[in-house]
Amino acid sequence: MESENLYSYAFLETPSLPLILPQGAASQVVLIKSTNLSAIVEPGISLESFQDNEQKIIEMALCHDRVICELFQQITVLPVQFGICFNCQKNLLIHLESNTEKYRQQLQKIHGKTEFTLKLIPVILEEVAPVKARGKDYFLAKKQQYQNQKDFIIAQAAEKEYLIDLITTTNNYPVVVKEKEQEVSIHMLVNLEDKNLFLEQTLNWQKACPRWNLLLGDSLPPYHFI
Repeated sequence: MESENLYSYAFLETPSLPLILPQGAASQVVLIKSTNLSAIVEPGISLESFQDNEQKIIEMALCHDRVICELFQQITVLPVQFGICFNCQKNLLIHLESNTEKYRQQLQKIHGKTEFTLKLIPVILEEVAPVKARGKDYFLAKKQQYQNQKDFIIAQAAEKEYLIDLITTTNNYPVVVKEKEQEVSIHMLVNLEDKNLFLEQTLNWQKACPRWNLLLGDSLPPYHFI
C-alpha cells in the first residue's frame, strides 16, 4: 500500500551506502528513491492536524532541524523547507523527477561544505558620568561627550563593514548578511576541510572588532545557500 502524508525533511543524491536513518516526530524516517535523487520523509505526518497547536508546531520544527543535522553528519543533503508535505509517494516522485537538474546543481554547490553563523552584538558605550562643571566648561564637556558617542558609533559601523569585507574578499567565504535591529548575523559557507583554519580566524576577527561581541554558532547544514 502506498504511503500517504509524506512529511519531507531533505532531498539527496541516492546514496551508494546505507544511511543511519534518524527518528522522526512519531516514527523513524524513510528513504524514498527516484531515478537519481532520493527523499527523506516521515509517513503519516500532516501539519494540518495540529496547525492550531503552537507547542506541537515548535516540537515539529525542532525535530525538522534535528533530523536534517543528523543526516548532514553522514551525507550532503538539501534541506527541505519546514512544513512541506506530499500527499502520496507518486506526487513526491513526480516532484523529484521534475526538479532533478535543479536539485543536483544545488547539491553540487554545497557538497563538502558547512554553514557557520557569526553573530555580531554591539558593545554598549558605558554611561558617562554627569558633568559637574558649570558655565562654558559645562557646555564644552557635554559637547565632548556627544562627540565621543558619535565617534564610537561611527567606529562601530566601520568595524562591521571591515569584517564583512574581510570575510568576503580576504577569506573568500560566500556570505549572507542579515541585520535585525542592532544585531548582525553573518552566515558563511565553509569547506569542511578548512574548518579548523576557519575557527582560528574567528579569534583574529574578535580582535579586529573590539566594539562588537562576536558569537560563533555550531557547524550546520548550509540552509542559507540553497
